[in-house]
Amino acid sequence: MRTILELGILALVVQIGCVTAKGTNFVTYNSVIKLMNIDYNVRLHSHDIKYGTGSGQQSVTAIETKEDGNSYWLVKAPTGKSYTRGKPVQCGDIIRLEHTATKKNLHSHLVSSPLSGKQEVSAYGINSDGDTGDHWMVVCPGDYWEREEPIMLKHIDTEAYLTVTGRKYGSPIVGQHEVVGEYSSNSYSQWQAMEGLFIHPNDFKKQHYEHTEL
Repeated sequence: MRTILELGILALVVQIGCVTAKGTNFVTYNSVIKLMNIDYNVRLHSHDIKYGTGSGQQSVTAIETKEDGNSYWLVKAPTGKSYTRGKPVQCGDIIRLEHTATKKNLHSHLVSSPLSGKQEVSAYGINSDGDTGDHWMVVCPGDYWEREEPIMLKHIDTEAYLTVTGRKYGSPIVGQHEVVGEYSSNSYSQWQAMEGLFIHPNDFKKQHYEHTEL
C-alpha cells in the first residue's frame, strides 16, 4: 500500500510528464532519491523521532524496507549556493540532502552515537535551513556521481564518512540500523542511488523527470 508521500510523488510525475525512454546516467541536483548502503542492503531513513541521548535531534537510521516513504532525500546545493535544476552532481561536489518528509537536512557533529559511541548522524534544521554540519562531499572515482556506481559521503566539518554500523535499535524504532560518521572509509560507507525522481540535465526548462520504481 502506497504512503501519502509516494502517492504525491506519483501524482507529480503524472502532472509534469514521466520520461522513461532515455534518462540520465547521473544523479542530478533537485532530484529526490533513496540511498542504499551497499554492504547491508538498507536504505538511508529518517522520521519524526528524536534521539533519547546525545544531541536529542531527529534520528537518522537505515531500514531494510524498500517501499518506505520516509527514505526519500532531496539533493541540494550547499548553503548559500544554487545550481541549475538537473545539473549532474560532480565527484567532489559539496551537497546537502534534505529529508523530504520532515524538511530537515542530513547532519553530523561531534556527538557520540547511541549504540556504538561513534559520531552521531542526525536530521537537523527548520524548514530545510540548517548550518555547515549539513554539508557532505560526494566521493566517487569518476567525474560525476553515476547512478549505478557506489559513492561515499564525507562530512565536511568533521571529515567522517556516512556509515552503517550493523547495530540495530530497539523500541520505538525496532530493527532499524544505526547510521554514524566513521573517520576511515570502508565497505560499510558505500552508498548507491536507488528509487526516486531524477531530473534530466537537458530538460530542466521543460521540467521533465524520470521516475524509477518506488
